[in-house]
Amino acid sequence: MATVYSVLRRPLIEGDKSLSRVTEDVCASMERKPSALWWGAFLAALTALLAGVAAVYHLLTTGIGTWGLNRTVGWAFDITNFVFWIGIGHAGTLISAILFLFRQSWRTSVNRSAEAMTIFAVMCAGIFPLIHMGRPWLAFWMFPYPNSRGSLWINFRSPLVWDFFAISTYFTISLVFWYMGLLPDLATIRDRARPGFRRSITSFFCLGWDGSYRTWLHYETVYKLLAGLATPLVVSVHTIVSWDFATSVIPGWHTTILPPYFVAGAIFSGMSMVLTLMLVVRKAMRLEQYITVDHVDKMCKLILVTSMMVGLAYLTEFFTAAYSGNRYERFAFINRALGPMGWSYWVMVVCNVLAPQMFWSKRLRGNLALVFAITVFVNIGMWFERFVIVVTSLHRDYLPSSWSSYAPTSIEIATLIGSFGLFFSCFLLFCRYIPVIAISEVKGVLSYGRSRPGGRS
Repeated sequence: MATVYSVLRRPLIEGDKSLSRVTEDVCASMERKPSALWWGAFLAALTALLAGVAAVYHLLTTGIGTWGLNRTVGWAFDITNFVFWIGIGHAGTLISAILFLFRQSWRTSVNRSAEAMTIFAVMCAGIFPLIHMGRPWLAFWMFPYPNSRGSLWINFRSPLVWDFFAISTYFTISLVFWYMGLLPDLATIRDRARPGFRRSITSFFCLGWDGSYRTWLHYETVYKLLAGLATPLVVSVHTIVSWDFATSVIPGWHTTILPPYFVAGAIFSGMSMVLTLMLVVRKAMRLEQYITVDHVDKMCKLILVTSMMVGLAYLTEFFTAAYSGNRYERFAFINRALGPMGWSYWVMVVCNVLAPQMFWSKRLRGNLALVFAITVFVNIGMWFERFVIVVTSLHRDYLPSSWSSYAPTSIEIATLIGSFGLFFSCFLLFCRYIPVIAISEVKGVLSYGRSRPGGRS
């Protein structure tokens, strides 16, 4: 009997898929040889990664004087990149944990990739505090453990320590949450694989999954528990990152709006990066019936909401500075918009506030080429947001005698390119060897929007 779609709601998965067909479609990209396009993208990402490795090696052997830092701008590209990447990682937790707890079924087609993106983004973020130390081989000093160095102990008031605990906690929970969601699909790959290395490795990592009722019951219980545990991390991690700035006395940083502002901005940039990658994966891996235009539409709406939250934060910062009566605070924000680096501020505003307003139109949300372009602009704008917060608040100090400009060196630019190389190399390997869509979760929503003839959906 042919399936009839409900007139009240659209199906989440198009094409009237059967359970076996879902498995075949998702596993096809892993079982066939990689295309020339995949190899080209991987080699480009690997080249960028090697350029970053060379830049970091030069930094470690020469010193952080290879950066464009000076007495005024002590934080620049490295901390800008750190905040950017840790923000990118927030979308995975949002899509996987929060939307799961709110029973949003549409998340099933994009949550696996978002979770993987979180892990890779946090890996990229963790690089920058280490190399900012100048002596990363002494990073273990941040562990609070009994030592033989006399009364030396870590400074718990240091933002560097806060970042260390934030990154390590977020990475651990995200990795466990992602791995737990993978278990049913790893068992599927195990059952499809021929005897050999692939079957052995998936048999080891699927932890003896047998698909029984008891196994599923324990799995769903643990998954809900981890989702509840991961949800507060969306707020707490980027709140801690914002305290790196908000607890200072520097004009432009010393403001209580930074924690919610940073959280909204992190979700905004993370959702944009997820959508950027999903549009590419959708086309390259022929998953148009799993990542549908309706999925894109819903994610565009989330981007629009968080864009308006970020825009409100920009206005609130200016209003607070003007209303405070503090001339240094006023100068800091006027300098952001009209100073020698004002161009970066307006790039941020155009990309983060004005460009996403196109998503008010349903017709434009359905134009995938336009959506892709806007998400790229948003990620550019969110990088510039961190650059504006860090650099423009520092390069004009209290005393004009200490004012100094800043320009990134080739080493800093190569390190940034290398972080993108690491991110995309990991993501391409993920797409090649791990199901990019959660097979077991997609099978659970196949009936959504379907009804039998004469029946109810």
